[in-house]
Amino acid sequence: MTMTITQDDPHHLGVLAQVEHEGPASKRIVTGYGFWIFILSDMVMFSAFFAAYAVLADATAGGPGSRQLFDVTNVAWETACLLFSSFACGLASLAAASRNALWFHLAMAVTFGLGAAFLGLELKEFAGLVAAGDGPQRSAFLSAFFTLVGCHGLHITAGLLWLLTMMAQVAAKGFRADILRRMLCFTLFWHALDIIWVAIFTVVYLMGKTP
Repeated sequence: MTMTITQDDPHHLGVLAQVEHEGPASKRIVTGYGFWIFILSDMVMFSAFFAAYAVLADATAGGPGSRQLFDVTNVAWETACLLFSSFACGLASLAAASRNALWFHLAMAVTFGLGAAFLGLELKEFAGLVAAGDGPQRSAFLSAFFTLVGCHGLHITAGLLWLLTMMAQVAAKGFRADILRRMLCFTLFWHALDIIWVAIFTVVYLMGKTP
């Protein structure tokens, strides 16, 4: 005995909805899940750098420590640039979801500008430390500092290049499904860098200034 279910039968709409949603997850969900695994592996790497910095924070070899070297005001400007860039990136993601090319490119341009400003301020800090003889070879503390903060800076550089690529792809091909999936991954990546920087700002700069 078989039972026929029709879409006009209100008693079986719930059954039809369940049947329609069976099967593998969408490519967007699979892509997002896979990229989260990448981000978590990146977090493991940064955790190792944080642990190394915590162990070597007092290994200054008789040289200056964090209280003597770091300018919190300059780093606060860096933090503001990155936080606002993350906000602009969120607006770009919303514009992509609504297929608004003008606002997408505008928000991405703001994200790039703020990210580049952050990177410029960080490079200025690094150049000042090296010019004063406080480069990574000066002590284990400075080696750990340059490794942790520099690795984050390299991620920002990669993110900026990725951002330009996304803008070029949208301009050339529009909001195709595969491009929107890449935009999802970029947004996750950029926000993750923002979270990591907040941890760096707290552990390296704020706590380093605390007696």
